[in-house]
Amino acid sequence: MKFRDSMPAGARTFETRVRVQWADIDAARICYFVAYWRFIEGAEMEFFRELGFAYDAIFERFDIWLPRVNVEAQYYAPALIDDWLRLRTHIIRVGASSITWQTVVFNERTGEAGAVFTLTVACMERTSKKGCPLPAELRAALLTCVAAG
Repeated sequence: MKFRDSMPAGARTFETRVRVQWADIDAARICYFVAYWRFIEGAEMEFFRELGFAYDAIFERFDIWLPRVNVEAQYYAPALIDDWLRLRTHIIRVGASSITWQTVVFNERTGEAGAVFTLTVACMERTSKKGCPLPAELRAALLTCVAAG
């Protein structure tokens, strides 16, 4: 299967880079699939920070959690030790109480996309653990990132 870029024109993107370390590879010297999830979480923290919401502060400030309710991963090509990976994230959808985004992992050595991750988080109150709307300020900032459709 070959990667097809589905990012809509006009979507705001967030980029970060990471180098594949010794701890990230398996016995075949290929980046272990689970290591990508740590990279994806780093990209997530950075896009929230770039929007003006340091990730750990979101939870304290708004008294919410953003648990994952759906995750998908597609792997296209392996990354090797010392490869630099460029992670490009864009917001796909902002609902009343959920956010869906996609992160594409490009290998700078090959110039190709090696993996794509799509995540959906839902907003919930920290105390009751019940679903709730996204805080208005956070939702408004996220909506500025979605491509006009």
